[in-house]
Amino acid sequence: MPSSVQHELSRYPRTGRFLMGRLRSALTEGEKQLVEDVIEGEHHLGGGELIAHRGAECGSSSILIDGFAIRVIARGGQDHIVSLQVPGDFIDLHGFALKRLDHDIYTLGPAKVGLVSHARLSEVIGHQPHLARLLWFSTLLDGAIHREWICKLEELSAAQRVAHVFCEICRRLEMVGIEAHHGFSLPLTQAQLASMCGTTAVHMSRALRRLRNETRASFRHGRLDLPYPAALAAFCEYDASYLYGPGELQVAGDYDD
Repeated sequence: MPSSVQHELSRYPRTGRFLMGRLRSALTEGEKQLVEDVIEGEHHLGGGELIAHRGAECGSSSILIDGFAIRVIARGGQDHIVSLQVPGDFIDLHGFALKRLDHDIYTLGPAKVGLVSHARLSEVIGHQPHLARLLWFSTLLDGAIHREWICKLEELSAAQRVAHVFCEICRRLEMVGIEAHHGFSLPLTQAQLASMCGTTAVHMSRALRRLRNETRASFRHGRLDLPYPAALAAFCEYDASYLYGPGELQVAGDYDD
């Protein structure tokens, strides 16, 4: 782990990954401490536990400290996974404005989440306009990722879509200081992966076989191994600019109002 990441996590153990790899440098030390301090409690959850429920009134929001979470829309007797969250994400901050979500959020494997009440958020946003804008930025990132997923459902084959998902998660983990370049643990079932990629479990099995044959990437028992990361990225023509990290869409000194 890079020393800069260790430094942030030692000072801000709950929120040190927030905006890491993007606009964390735009946060002052005072703002970083304030974000850390607004977390009013943390919970260790097992796999498949509900974090937020569709239609329930939202009185708090959660930041993912460790582990993964997924957004799920249940429709027609099926669960459709529409996004995946990684450590450092405020996974339901938009519930502050919406008050009721149109989907459920579950842990994907064991996870640790921190909670902040909307009353406390309202107080912070009212007195900290610069920090409010950065929180807004973090929420809008979800929209950018959703748009990319929709686009890739149309553009790519099933094997390329799963390659794109793997590349994205790898990139997002690397951005928040988690080593993932040659693989990582990802507690997804094949059926869940198929849901994320808009295909069936049968087609996903074929897609994973093609992926292994053409890129040597292997996904088995919740573990992705990437002996040739560049081959996987080339296979799906992966472009990470929509994540607003280093690249043509990177935002740097534009938040110093």
